[in-house]
Amino acid sequence: MLSEKSRPVIEATLPVIAGRIDEITPKFYRRLFAAHPELMDGMFSRANQQNGTQQRALAGSIAAFATHLLAHPGTLPEAVLARIANKHTSLGIPESGYPIVYEHLFAAIAEDLGEAVTPEVAEAWTEVYWLMADALIKLEQGLYAQQANGEMWTMWRVTAKEAAGVGSVTFRLTPADSTPVTRATPGQYVSVRVRLADGLRQARQYSLSDNVDSLSERVFTTKLDEGGEVSPFLHGSVNVGDIVELSNPYGDIELDDSDAPIVLATAGIGCTPSASILQSLAQQASGRRVLVLHAEQRAENWALAGQMRAAVQQLPNAELQLWLEESAAGVEAEAGFMDLNGIELPAGAKLYLCGPLPFMRSIRSQAISAGIAATDIHYEVFGPDVWLAA
Repeated sequence: MLSEKSRPVIEATLPVIAGRIDEITPKFYRRLFAAHPELMDGMFSRANQQNGTQQRALAGSIAAFATHLLAHPGTLPEAVLARIANKHTSLGIPESGYPIVYEHLFAAIAEDLGEAVTPEVAEAWTEVYWLMADALIKLEQGLYAQQANGEMWTMWRVTAKEAAGVGSVTFRLTPADSTPVTRATPGQYVSVRVRLADGLRQARQYSLSDNVDSLSERVFTTKLDEGGEVSPFLHGSVNVGDIVELSNPYGDIELDDSDAPIVLATAGIGCTPSASILQSLAQQASGRRVLVLHAEQRAENWALAGQMRAAVQQLPNAELQLWLEESAAGVEAEAGFMDLNGIELPAGAKLYLCGPLPFMRSIRSQAISAGIAATDIHYEVFGPDVWLAA
């Protein structure tokens, strides 16, 4: 809970801090990496630093957290914190990293705002930072404790590299040593860390797409043009027999065990968590009503079409609706972008979203307008920690 002493200071300065945060955060990262260049090796994304998305993510998280504290005294944005905590643990961010971030972030704020950062302002924003940091540290400690091993990265051997639609590849891996394996759940992801040609290690998260609950295999599917450096390296330089590093499974999308209807709405390679959820439902011979909504530019791009269609056919109360920007002969689909207008969404449904951020914003808004409660909408954001919604 934000103290009464700090509340008026945050209320008065939030517009200023939020307005300058895009200038503050580049200064922060320059300071951070100058003092700790090792953080770029395997933890921070070089691509996200270069394109600015990491800076915008930090800006959004701090401003949104402060805004929530002002609007909802005595509460925390738990759903958003859970997403960030899962991302942090998938990258092995330690508790010791929070004081380092604090030091260089507040130095950057002082550099940018100068005399406007009075002791009173610094104290109030320090309180905001540590309220957020302490909440994340607690969540992250719990997530680490749930794993079957105390290792951040374990070795896995590539056993298959399979084409999955145009431009996508499915990787199958088995453990390369005897480290205990954590059982994953449908919708979770792992971080994959590789050493690039220049020697720098980089990591990226990928949803587990098949055989999720296996202790002897990990399966994920990647798209070549997702951006960044890891996917192109996996496609072009990692082959069957090679060993890569994987994190334990993380992600707060969990398929509940109720009888509530399920709506899976995805676009492009965002179909991967839905594919694992559908597979799990099919294996359980679930009788739940399941509505699968998927959008692609072209039919041949759909990476996991066969797996998802097969699961839908096995489920007695499942149906599939496809949208294509470019129509294809013999493929039943709506034209253009996904639109929930005219779609009968089941009452009391749980909605699971994954895809590009603009897609998720649009479908989330449409779903709420159609009567799905915001608390029943679950989504996964890949790339930097972005605040999709409070």
